[in-house]
Amino acid sequence: MKKLSRRLFLGNSALLSVAGLLGLAPVAKAATQKPKGNFVHHVYFWLKNPESAADKAKLIEGLTNLKKGVKEIKLARIGVPATTNRDVIERGYAVSWLLFFDNLEEEEIYQKHPVHLKFVENYAHLWSKVIVYDSVDV
Repeated sequence: MKKLSRRLFLGNSALLSVAGLLGLAPVAKAATQKPKGNFVHHVYFWLKNPESAADKAKLIEGLTNLKKGVKEIKLARIGVPATTNRDVIERGYAVSWLLFFDNLEEEEIYQKHPVHLKFVENYAHLWSKVIVYDSVDV
């Protein structure tokens, strides 16, 4: 086992050295690392009553409880539009929900989780539109 580990270490070191000489060190380093599979799920909510602070607070309360109830969620963030103002920035949504999972399979467990289904049932009346952006690490 030690010989195999040493051989892998030496092989990877040689690859990185040659790649460094050719200006390809970042590419070579990525090739020697374990592939990433992190799954990012970003949800944007538009409220039916966008001026209602109570509706926004209720949605945030629901998301906070949802975050606590699903163990597959590795990291969760609840946000509201920042005060930045450029042509490329979408600020029409009321609340964003950013989730990180270890992989697609765990995100699929979340989608079918009773706590998530109950959240949708209890809070869907608050929103008029939802947009989801899902992505995976490269």
